[in-house]
Amino acid sequence: MRFYFLLSALLLSKISFANTTESDPDSIPHKLIPLDEVIVTSYKEKKSFKEIPASVSILSVNELNRSNITDFKDISSYIPNLYFPDYGSKLTSPLYIRGIGSKLTPSVGLYVDGIPFFDKSVFDFDMNEVNRIEILRGPQATLYGRNTMGGIINVYTKNPLDYEGLNFRQTIANYGQTESSGAYYGKISDKVGYSFSSKYKYNDGFFTNQYLGQKVDRSNHIATKGKLQWITDGGLEGLWAVNYEYTDQGGYPYGLYNQNTGVINDADYNSYSSYRQGVLTSGLTLSYTFPCFVLKSVTGYQNLDDRQAIDQDFTSQANAFVIQTQRQNQFSQELEIRSKNNNRFTWVNGLFAFYNIANRTVLYTTQKDYKEPSYGLAFYHQSTVKNLLVKHLSATLGLRMDIERDKQDYKIWAIKNGNKTLESQLNDRMSFTQFTPKLSLQYQFDKNNMTYATITRGYKTGGFNVSFTSDDERTYKPEYSWNYEVGGKVSMFDGKIQSDLALFYIDWRHQQISHKIPTGQILTNAGRSYSKGAELSLKAQLTSQLNLQFSYGYTEAKFREYLYGSDDYSGNYTPYVPRQTVMLGGSYAFNFYSRYIDYLMVSAQYTGIGKQYWNEANAVSQGFYGTLNGKISVVKKNLTVDLWIKNVTSKDYAAYLFQLGTKYFAQKGKPLTFGTTISFTL
Repeated sequence: MRFYFLLSALLLSKISFANTTESDPDSIPHKLIPLDEVIVTSYKEKKSFKEIPASVSILSVNELNRSNITDFKDISSYIPNLYFPDYGSKLTSPLYIRGIGSKLTPSVGLYVDGIPFFDKSVFDFDMNEVNRIEILRGPQATLYGRNTMGGIINVYTKNPLDYEGLNFRQTIANYGQTESSGAYYGKISDKVGYSFSSKYKYNDGFFTNQYLGQKVDRSNHIATKGKLQWITDGGLEGLWAVNYEYTDQGGYPYGLYNQNTGVINDADYNSYSSYRQGVLTSGLTLSYTFPCFVLKSVTGYQNLDDRQAIDQDFTSQANAFVIQTQRQNQFSQELEIRSKNNNRFTWVNGLFAFYNIANRTVLYTTQKDYKEPSYGLAFYHQSTVKNLLVKHLSATLGLRMDIERDKQDYKIWAIKNGNKTLESQLNDRMSFTQFTPKLSLQYQFDKNNMTYATITRGYKTGGFNVSFTSDDERTYKPEYSWNYEVGGKVSMFDGKIQSDLALFYIDWRHQQISHKIPTGQILTNAGRSYSKGAELSLKAQLTSQLNLQFSYGYTEAKFREYLYGSDDYSGNYTPYVPRQTVMLGGSYAFNFYSRYIDYLMVSAQYTGIGKQYWNEANAVSQGFYGTLNGKISVVKKNLTVDLWIKNVTSKDYAAYLFQLGTKYFAQKGKPLTFGTTISFTL
């Protein structure tokens, strides 16, 4: 009832706007932000977007609002060749860029306010108070190290030195969706600011378990953040941030899939399945500016505590109900020193260290305990020389050395009559040392136009499988790649249109592939693979009122050599990788100049996902599909009322599909959803 009341109120208010008089246009808070005012700080060198020799995309707070991106998974396909699927719960939140990714271990790096997120289970984090998202595609191992073969995503929340006051948002939508969030930004002085924010989010669930007669995927989520940021006249800058999130969700809406008709049945299994997760993240960043260089320290800590309970056979029979718990404590420390001025020769040197300890317990007919400590140390250098040989030509050289040590202590207990008996015990260690170079050339025609070519080594560490049926399945090797890329950035019509084009080829060795086994999933290594493709991004601010965006990514990722047992998958497409990503969007602001309304903004986005295969045999696939989203925003000073809709055409598609024995199970994509959001600032 609340939703329909708010909807009716908004429609009535729209009718009243037609009879209002004009006011001073200077009072309208809508402001055109020039497209060329983008500085990428995540690159560890403060450079303009147009000076970076890489394929880079940026989502500003204005773009996030226009596109109604409120969950991190919503960024999927907004960026060329970026795919962030929904696989049933936060536990499985893989990211794919340019065909590089994995369901079990991350191949794309994620940093939030400079703090690394190592585990895929924490990738689907809360988006409250996010100010900017930066995506760098292609291997970023030189500056960011292990497990960044696909690229790096840097997320920045709002700076309390730039914002002040109180803001509040309330969303009500179908499927019982409700969301309440608030934040306060204050200042102790002009140089010291602080902020607090919190959010509560709930939905009744989108899919029904026919056997239990209840929703599969209802969800409760709370999040809170605190931030203290300061600067001094002496050159010291600091940021301390702490975030906590708790999620209690049902999950795994997997129904039987008919391979002949393509129909996905409703979930129909006998035990309620769920996932609970608590994540605490804290970080301290300090930087000091000396006369000739800048010294920076980033200290991070993250604690993950979760529990998965899953009916693993997904049938009405009581065959396999598995409970898995995991606790992780992750510490990281980075020291960086870089040149201060943007002179002919610029450089950055760094030291990165981490320590992570993970404890997992899997309870089924037996109890399996895993203790997995790991630690690593890395040294890196990157330098750029401008006007090399000829004017406007620059060369960048990067070098990194990673050293890592992993350990797994494994125990399996037999359970009988409530008593545990140690059945077997294994201990093992693995060591990894890797050198990753990078070389790029770039030609800067002027401050707005450039072209570049880059060769980069990619690296992803090996490790231990949690589930295995034989000794040779217990571990998997590292994977490596060479990435070759050419591209350019072009600005036209006095900066009103900006484009970014890149072509890439990735030569891939020992690709890590996930496989279903009776006790879970494992990673194995393919022989050789490749990924090649193209990316195009266009942004146009044609007038102060009209904004258009277009992005397109094409990826062909295949196995060159891959033998798994008696099966030969050589020449097949890599599973879970869409052939294409497409986004076409735009917004238009209607200025009313009235005392009742400042402006009304209409925005819409079409996103498309290309054909993808669900297994190495390429036996089942999901064809190209697209979804249409839209939003109408009414703004009066500090009050905004949004009407939004997602998946307008209620497009049916498989978001995830897997094989279990001789049967296939699939998860449907989310249906049409719509709602209203009211937000205000004081």
